[in-house]
Amino acid sequence: MQSQAPSRYLPNPERLSVLTATLLLAYALTRFVNLPDRVLTAHPLGILVSIHINVQTIIPLLLAGIMAAGTSWLLSDHPALQGAAPREPGLEHWLLPAVVAWVIGIPLSQAPTGLQWMLGLFVGGVMLTLILTAEYIAIDSEDLRQPIAEAGLTAVSFAAYLVLAIALRAAETRLYLILPALALTAGVVSLRTWHLRLGGEWALIEAGLVVIIIGQVAAALHYWPLPSLSYGLALLGPAYAMTTLVTNMAQGATLRQALVGPLALLILTWGAAWWIR
Repeated sequence: MQSQAPSRYLPNPERLSVLTATLLLAYALTRFVNLPDRVLTAHPLGILVSIHINVQTIIPLLLAGIMAAGTSWLLSDHPALQGAAPREPGLEHWLLPAVVAWVIGIPLSQAPTGLQWMLGLFVGGVMLTLILTAEYIAIDSEDLRQPIAEAGLTAVSFAAYLVLAIALRAAETRLYLILPALALTAGVVSLRTWHLRLGGEWALIEAGLVVIIIGQVAAALHYWPLPSLSYGLALLGPAYAMTTLVTNMAQGATLRQALVGPLALLILTWGAAWWIR
């Protein structure tokens, strides 16, 4: 019975509810905050670049910081981190929740107040709760539920990436803004997935390749007349396919074996993007 104790560790419900409620309240209060719109302009290489600084850009970034600090606070009481030399949760545990909190804030800031916005707030709350719980479970390598937590983290992170791509496309975001957002987020999501699947390894070079390739794909598709969902699926496919390919290769599969799943996924997502366009 004692050996099964690690499988019962769950985050403190009071801490979890406080953190989730704080973020949801911040999302809701954003609807009532009105700050002057500031425009920063520059002319690098003779090209006009303008960045709008307003509530829709500031609040999601602040919420990402709150989520990072809150995740560290939530996970700090995990028994696996206690002992003779207590330690704090590492970067790998709060990086993804911070990114997801930022992603959720973008479509919520764009959606009109009403049933659609309330549904988005509810789904966002569920996603935050799931990812925080999964990160708590993932701390202990001996936890019997870790494979489920790993699958949950991967699913939520790539779902959040799809939401981000759709939201930025729907907002008609300029190329110089949408490119780093989508490329860097894809790199972070892939990096965390590999860290989970490869036993704690940081695949930084592979993540850099994901950033470059997804950036190229996003730039190539930017001026195509694709609807938001098709655009999101067209980016989700290669991002997840590359993540799966690297995982398969690292786990000892031959190149032919490693390519089967990613190619099938790429064909499926791009086929769906083309069909619904």
